[in-house]
Amino acid sequence: MLKDQDYATAARELGVEEARIRAVCRVESAGDGFLADGRPKILFEGHIFWRELKARGLDPVVLAKDRACPDILYEKWTKAFYRGGAGEYERLERACAIQREAALSAASWGAFQIMGNNCKACGCAGVEDFVKSQETAAGQLAAFCAFIRSNKKMYAALSAPLPDWVTFARCYNGPAYAQNQYDKKLAEAYAKAGGKA
Repeated sequence: MLKDQDYATAARELGVEEARIRAVCRVESAGDGFLADGRPKILFEGHIFWRELKARGLDPVVLAKDRACPDILYEKWTKAFYRGGAGEYERLERACAIQREAALSAASWGAFQIMGNNCKACGCAGVEDFVKSQETAAGQLAAFCAFIRSNKKMYAALSAPLPDWVTFARCYNGPAYAQNQYDKKLAEAYAKAGGKA
C-alpha cells in the first residue's frame, strides 16, 4: 500500500497536490493496489482482449467459437463478467492460455488500474516488464507518474489550477467515463482528500 511519503514524492514529481493523486488511487482501487494475498489488484477486460488479439493477427471470432470462453472474450464492453478480487486472476489465466501478451495487455493493474496495453506509456519495455513493475507499490506509482506525463492533455487536466476532472476522466478512463460518473467520483474523492475547493 502507498504511504504518505510515496504520495508526497509523486506530487513533487508531477507538480500537483497530493490530493489529486490520492483521488485517482481512491477511485481506481479504494486506495490499495494489492489483494490480501499480495498480488496486484487487476480487472480483466474481455473486449480489450478481443482488440489485442486482432492487433496480433488473431481472429477473435474464430477463437471465441473454438473455446468456451464467453466471459473472457467478447467484442463490446460489459461488466457482466467481472468477478472482482482474486477471481479476476482465474479469468486472466484462461486468457493467457490463448495468448499471454494480449491477455496481460487486456487487464488493468495495481493502485491506479492502468491497462497493460499502456505499458510503453508507463516507461516499460513491454507488457511483461509492466506487469513486473506492478508487484511493488513503488512500481505502481512510478508507472502512474510516467503514464500521466505521457499524455499532455491528461497531465494538463490533472495539473490545472483546479483539476479538470471531466477531461482527465475522458483521457484516463475512455469515452464512456460518464456512464460510471467517473469525473464526479474523482471530484468527490479529491474533496475528501483535502483538495482545493
